[in-house]
Parts: sequence; structure tokens; C-alpha cells
Amino acid sequence: MADQLKIGIVGAAGRMGRMLVQVVAETEGCVLAGASEAEGSDHIGADAGVLAGAGDAGVAITTDAAAMFAGVDAVIDFTVPSATAAHADLAGEAGCALIAGTTGLEDAHRAALDAAAEKVPVVWASNMSSGVNLMFAITERVARALDPDFDIEIVEMHHKHKVDAPSGTALSLGEAAARGRGVDFDDHKVLSREGITGARERGTIGFATLRGGDVVGEHSVIFAGAGERIELTHRATDRGIFARGAVRVAQWTAGREPGLYAMADVLGLDD
Repeated sequence: MADQLKIGIVGAAGRMGRMLVQVVAETEGCVLAGASEAEGSDHIGADAGVLAGAGDAGVAITTDAAAMFAGVDAVIDFTVPSATAAHADLAGEAGCALIAGTTGLEDAHRAALDAAAEKVPVVWASNMSSGVNLMFAITERVARALDPDFDIEIVEMHHKHKVDAPSGTALSLGEAAARGRGVDFDDHKVLSREGITGARERGTIGFATLRGGDVVGEHSVIFAGAGERIELTHRATDRGIFARGAVRVAQWTAGREPGLYAMADVLGLDD
């Protein structure tokens, strides 16, 4: 175990947490070394591996996140913004890497990640799929190549239980398009439309959000011009791609200097 990367999972009893536990168990060079849940969970004390269907891991789910952080090399966090901010503080104090896939972060939550990144490697991504992150890069380049007469619209669909809209991935696609255009995203985004809106304003980046069924995640970026249209689409059919991506990121952080990193760094997608 000495040469294995010790990984901790927060929210280990949740749907994504259990999948992360499974992927860690299946990944050579990695070992599950900690698992935590919030107070009140019905699964406190349960073996995280058994709960996830991955066999006995010898790791009991605890509410003592600080102790869990102190015993691992990296922690993977797909929870909620307030918890992620608290976990960033714990990672900085414990000296372990933090891999966060939580969406809906506000300025205060991002500030906590920035503070932790001064002490440890922190990777935050709205989506840890390799395919989606390639789509971010392509979206930026297509937006840079096309003139502003091409209208940009982003359409996303997720399962009916998703609580935030537009999705973090959709917003990241919009930010990529804005970077390509050389404009400020916040000044050009149109997150919803209703009623008599008037003609579409040139240069805006529009969004449409769909929710229903058990859709894992679908995102399309549409560049609509006069007489032609370019569409980039990514469809996720297996939630496991996000867990596998996160574990890959955890492995990448081993030996890294402190800093705030993105999936582009992990995948080598920077220009």
C-alpha cells in the first residue's frame, strides 16, 4: 500500500460517491483510504466498499472529515458548494490534494479553493469527462474562428433530479465561447428567454435548459450563421465517465506543486 495513492471520498454514501469508491477499487495504483458523510447519514459506520458494491474495503464511513483528510493523499469531492468550501479548508490544513467537481460555486466558494491552492494542488472542473473538456477547447477555437454574425446557442439536458440550471458544464461552454470571441461572458450571456423578447441581440450567448427522465448529460453548442450551422454535441450515457475522470485527476496531482489547476492542465489542452 505504501506505493499506492491513498484516496478519500467525501459524500461516499451518495450516488456519485459510491461510484467513485467502485472506480478507486478498480484502479491500479490507487487505494480507498478514507470515506466521509455528513452528520445524520444513515450509512455512518458502514464499510464504504461494501456499500458501493465493491467488496470489503476496510474503510468505515465517518463524519470526522478532518481526520479523513489527514490520512489520505487526495480527496475527491462531488458534493455541494458550501461543503466543498469547507473541504478546501481541510485540504489546505491537512496537506492533501483536492479534486472538486462541484458546480454552482459562488465567489466565496471559489475564494476557498484559491486559498487552499496556495498550499496544495487543487483541481476544480465543472465536468471531468475527457470528451467534454475537449469540447471546451474546440468551442473556444470555433468561436475564435467565426465572426460575430454567427449566433451562439447552448442547449443542455439532464435528469429530472438535477437542481441547478443551466448546468455547470453549459456555463463552462459559454465561458469558452466568450473567450474565443474575446468578450466578457457575464455581459453577453442570456440564460433564459420568456415572453416578447424582441429580436436576438447580436453577439449574445444564449442558453436553453431541458430536464427529464434519467438523462446523464447532453450538451450542444450551436453556431448559427446565414445559410449554415455548426453544431458540437457531447452525450454522456454512463455516469462512470465522471468518476473515472476524477480518479485520473487524483493520480495526476501526485507530486504536483500547489496551485489551482483545470482539466486543460491535466489533459494537456492548453495552447
